[in-house]
Amino acid sequence: MTTSPKLQLFEEFASIARALGHAHRLDILEHLAQGERGVDALAAKVGLSTANTSQHLQQLKRAGLVQSRRDGKYILYRLKGDAVPALLGALYELGEQNLAEVDKVLRGYFHARDDMEPIGHQELLERSRDGLVTVLDVRPADEFEMDHLPGAVNIPLEALETRLTELDPATEVIAYCRGPYCVLSFEAVAALRQHGMAARRLESGLPEWRAAGLPLESGS
Repeated sequence: MTTSPKLQLFEEFASIARALGHAHRLDILEHLAQGERGVDALAAKVGLSTANTSQHLQQLKRAGLVQSRRDGKYILYRLKGDAVPALLGALYELGEQNLAEVDKVLRGYFHARDDMEPIGHQELLERSRDGLVTVLDVRPADEFEMDHLPGAVNIPLEALETRLTELDPATEVIAYCRGPYCVLSFEAVAALRQHGMAARRLESGLPEWRAAGLPLESGS
């Protein structure tokens, strides 16, 4: 066992890297970035068993990435501080820059559905305040109610085809969802364009908007 303080620190930092080293845990963190969740609700979101989800959460908790609190008979989990979304953002950026397989997936799926430049935070905020765009949140209603962009309309992706009349065809639609790789906004933009509507997506998602200190609303 090393006595070097530096290596002791590096070993602790490495425990964070090990906790991140699973695709399902990254998925769990993306969902927790939307808001606090119980194990059962989170398991349904990520498509895992409750027992498996609980095991992943314990790994993330030991690494200091999530924290929990008791609410009656339920245990609720949330991200532990603003540094966690920042860490995930740095991980994604590094992967995009250095991993050929990441670039292949991005070009094969995401870029093929996003041939127009996505809109940035400040531009969307300004255009939304001026009434020039419709902000479309395509996440499930329970996530929308916890937090959403100001003035956003909530139409979950699976309901979009049947609720197109709720969107003004003369106004550009800006879709967003859980994060930069959330497929919901990409699919929404593709569907809207198929119906002849002008549509783009927000360059990131709700957690990145929150991390930028931009305004949010809650409730339905």
